Amino acid sequence: MTTADLPQTDRTQTDRTPTRPRGRLTLGSGSLIALVLLFAAIAATTTYRSDSEARTSGKPAFDASTYATSTYEPKVVPAIKKNAVDIATLHQAIAADTEAAGKQYGHRPGTGPYSYAATLTGTAGAVRNGLLQVTVDGLDKARVSVQVGPAINGTALRDAAGFITFGQFTNQVEYADAGTALNTAMKDKVLKAFDPAAVRGKKITVIGALTPLTADVLTLTPVSIEAAS
Repeated sequence: MTTADLPQTDRTQTDRTPTRPRGRLTLGSGSLIALVLLFAAIAATTTYRSDSEARTSGKPAFDASTYATSTYEPKVVPAIKKNAVDIATLHQAIAADTEAAGKQYGHRPGTGPYSYAATLTGTAGAVRNGLLQVTVDGLDKARVSVQVGPAINGTALRDAAGFITFGQFTNQVEYADAGTALNTAMKDKVLKAFDPAAVRGKKITVIGALTPLTADVLTLTPVSIEAAS
């Protein structure tokens, strides 16, 4: 039987039956209204701020150069020199009990490794990968070296000073930049005029900071390098 063979009433009903394309999602009027209300609520509760408003509200932007000038020589250097422990004593303490050595001589941010202020006197050797090798009497089993650049790694100067904390900065980026700024200031004040070749084979005294992972690898970031008296 075809549509033409149906009675008039049946044919009319068949012709008016709506068809829905397969795979197409449709929204009822209720769903559409709900979406409109949702977007309206988001727009009403969103606050837009111009770049100038963002810059002028809250703390001023961190300036690494200004921070280094106000912190490295006036504060960090005196703190490290005052608290510097002989490296042989430090080595012995770390080898015996890392946690006890840290509590006695060091500082650390949160639960990170301890950093220390230390001093050493030894014979300067060759420079390998930016590290000046130093032979210290009584530390035959330890590898002692001093960072001389050009790259200065780590944040030992920041962390060993003892008064610089994460809470003083807006975020982790500024905290990291502070450590880099102190390293840069040290390079300008200490390493810029230092010639490792001129001291090779000679006795030197170094004061600096270190963050050792083991007692047998001791790498100082210096705040002073002088001929030993």
